[in-house]
Amino acid sequence: MDTLTNGLTTIINNEMRNKRECIISPASKLLGRVLRIMQLNGYIGEFEFIDDGLQVKFKIQLMGRINKCGSVKPRFAVKVTEFESWEKKFLPSRNVGIMVVSTPQGVIAHREAQEKNTGGRLLAFVY
Repeated sequence: MDTLTNGLTTIINNEMRNKRECIISPASKLLGRVLRIMQLNGYIGEFEFIDDGLQVKFKIQLMGRINKCGSVKPRFAVKVTEFESWEKKFLPSRNVGIMVVSTPQGVIAHREAQEKNTGGRLLAFVY
């Protein structure tokens, strides 16, 4: 089971149905970090971590701003100079959407990785 792929699929399915919130189960630290990047870039509203003793899950407030999101499998290694070519493959046009990258500095958006001049592994894309 890939919790990141399941979580992003749940989000896009609920967005297409015009829901205001969704619950993602099971939760993981990686999914939480990706959600934080999505929140900082304005794609989702508030989200909270819920541990009811049986399962851990995220409750997410949707804002209706996501057209498509998904995880990248396999998690390709990306150099700083290659971000533009990967942007062409996963995003609809230049400066639209974000790619989430796992770097030595943590999980960040690809534009921030370019500013910090660091590469990493592609995790997900959102637009």
